[in-house]
Amino acid sequence: MTATIAVGRRSVAAGRAPAPAPLWLGWRLALIGVLLVLAAVAWAVTGLRMAGMDDGPGSDPGTLGFYVGTWVVMMAAMMFPSVAPTVTMFARLQSGRRAKGMNAPAGAVASFLSGYLVTWTSAGLVGYGLLQAGRALDGGALAWDNGGRWATVGVLVAAALYEFTPLKDACLTRCRGPLGFFMESWRDGRLGALRMGLAHGAWCVGCCWALMAALFALGAMSIPWMIVIAALIAMEKLLPWRAVATYGVATVLIVLALGVAIAPSDVPGLTIPGHDMSPGMEMQMSS
Repeated sequence: MTATIAVGRRSVAAGRAPAPAPLWLGWRLALIGVLLVLAAVAWAVTGLRMAGMDDGPGSDPGTLGFYVGTWVVMMAAMMFPSVAPTVTMFARLQSGRRAKGMNAPAGAVASFLSGYLVTWTSAGLVGYGLLQAGRALDGGALAWDNGGRWATVGVLVAAALYEFTPLKDACLTRCRGPLGFFMESWRDGRLGALRMGLAHGAWCVGCCWALMAALFALGAMSIPWMIVIAALIAMEKLLPWRAVATYGVATVLIVLALGVAIAPSDVPGLTIPGHDMSPGMEMQMSS
């Protein structure tokens, strides 16, 4: 398996990426640039779709069709910057295989990203179902003035504690070490790339689901909280000092939990539920 994915057997066996081929650095920067441009466009589209919809914790996500379209774009905006090292590693391995005359079809990178987004879309559907079921069954118990505020605090504390669990450690290891992931999971061809994207997306969901739960708790339709959670995800995936990133993310979550518990109106960017819908909000939610 190692030999099939490596450009140089020794370098991969030693746990290091193959030495860059001529001009590869330029292509790598170009690929990262494309991902960042796509993320920027996705942020802009997300902002347009979600304008005026933030009603704080428990915001109505709208119809299923509206939610799915918004969620996919939102995942591209939030996750493409932090998944860039994995995508560029995959492209590098594909380039090396192509140079050796091995199976490395065009479009494999797009297939990988498609699989990644499909997994995150499935996770978003689970989140939508849980949110709607909770809204239908809670009988008002999770309204902000009842238990909603404390439910938000609980979700934030649980997300902070999850940072130190073995499952989080295993998932984050795959996200931070893409070469190891590809050595374990390599499949040839476009279908193989799609399957690897699905698998890597699953590890990413395992790594980030608690942070996404924190986003739902703070306001699933809030652009500011999307930015905060995306920054926390990027920090723990990209910051060279893993322990610093883990403790930093947990600290931010605990500080937010304390803020919501003690003085929610003073938490920057937090919308307290119950304000009137902004003009056009109902129209957006039913589109």
